[in-house]
Amino acid sequence: MSSPAVAPVPAHGRLLALLAALAAALVPALLLAPHALAANGSQGGYANQRTLVAAVGDGFVEYWHSGDRRLSPHLRELVDYWFRFHVAKAAIAALLLLVLCALGVLLWQAYARADGLGTARRAALASAGTCATALALLSLLVVMANVQGAAAPFTSLLSMLPVGTPGHGALADTLDQVRQHLTDASHPGGTPTPPALTTMISDNSRYHATLAVTAGVVAVVLVGVSVDLWRRFARTGAPRRRTRRVLGSFGALCTVSSPALAVLAVANTTTATDSARGLLIFFDGG
Repeated sequence: MSSPAVAPVPAHGRLLALLAALAAALVPALLLAPHALAANGSQGGYANQRTLVAAVGDGFVEYWHSGDRRLSPHLRELVDYWFRFHVAKAAIAALLLLVLCALGVLLWQAYARADGLGTARRAALASAGTCATALALLSLLVVMANVQGAAAPFTSLLSMLPVGTPGHGALADTLDQVRQHLTDASHPGGTPTPPALTTMISDNSRYHATLAVTAGVVAVVLVGVSVDLWRRFARTGAPRRRTRRVLGSFGALCTVSSPALAVLAVANTTTATDSARGLLIFFDGG
């Protein structure tokens, strides 16, 4: 007796399954792989957050008291590690973004054309599309943040300093000196700026300028996408209500997101042009 034939899985379904599997693999990779990819030999211990924070504190104290603009060897090792970490995380997040965008397009197309499907199947497609869209937006933010970190890894690394908590010892004394010199730098005719602080101000400016440019570019792209979506929405007839719903929803999302990114770009431009003040706010725990 012959076994019944198994119906072949449609190509569209196979592609959806492949993209979903890729996304499911890339999400944990985004969380776990960057430290491993950034490490080399002795730097493997930096995957432990507490060890990394302690190393940053020690390296910063050493650098501040070195009297040199060039990073001390220990701090240079940390900054190089952090640069590789951001590059790896940005690359994985960018790949995840592409996969999620492709997956989201297929899911929303399937939802828009789901005339022959039941209510439960359409709801499942809409839920999956919403989840893919939300994860894609989060991935975009991760890409932007890690491009910023890769452009100025020293400033990104300084975010690990315990600037907002009371402390004691060499690190606390060093942070007090940094605050004092930053305060003096905001007044004409103040004390000379230490070499280390000059490097910090320059790197902090690059850090915020990078995000300003990135956010501005993404905002412009979203404006263009929004215009295209609303045009397609206007051309789509009322009988295709699910297609209009998808186009209108994404048009509204782009319309709301682009001004928020524009504000982010302006805020970071302001900080980049007055880097010393921005650093003072940071070291004061702001």
